[in-house]
Amino acid sequence: MTRPAPAGSRSTPRLSRSDRRTQLLDAARLVFVAQGYHSAAMDDIAVGAGVSKPVLYQHFPSKLELYLALLAESAQDMVQRVRQALDGTEDNQDRTRRAVRAYFTYVADDAQAYRLIFESDLRGESSVETVVERATADCVEAITATITADTGVDPQRARLLAAGMVGLSQVSARWWVAQGGGVPVDEAVELISTLAWRGISRFPMHG
Repeated sequence: MTRPAPAGSRSTPRLSRSDRRTQLLDAARLVFVAQGYHSAAMDDIAVGAGVSKPVLYQHFPSKLELYLALLAESAQDMVQRVRQALDGTEDNQDRTRRAVRAYFTYVADDAQAYRLIFESDLRGESSVETVVERATADCVEAITATITADTGVDPQRARLLAAGMVGLSQVSARWWVAQGGGVPVDEAVELISTLAWRGISRFPMHG
């Protein structure tokens, strides 16, 4: 005969490994964003995730490995937003607007994951630099491909134009959010995308 569970006790469903990993990364993001890498403690992350520290170390053997996993996820999110912005339309002016908006919505996200990429206190670490540089390069290459395909500009010059557009979008978006978003996001995107488009549109389409 099966005995009933004691009053007030409940069985907690066991999470799959992937779900547990997501849970741990979500908790780590909150701690790293709020405290930075050096001040963050694995104890705080474990408490935030509602797990024991041994469970945390089963998934991430070190704080650096956990940070790099989170950084890679955040970088991939940024790159994916830019790629989707470019793929969402064939109108190049709209592509410019969408690409700029991708950066603004990325930095405006409540999770503030952009701080891990652009404001990390671990930027001197080579493994961190590699992830950040790769993400920026991927964004540049995505925009380069569009410029090369739709204008008469050769790949080398298209890449330089793309780097300029990425820099403009990144810096403007970060400055905007640091100022508390005083300019409404739609207006901010329109201002910066108009600035970018007036430059990019001077290059003729193939024809």
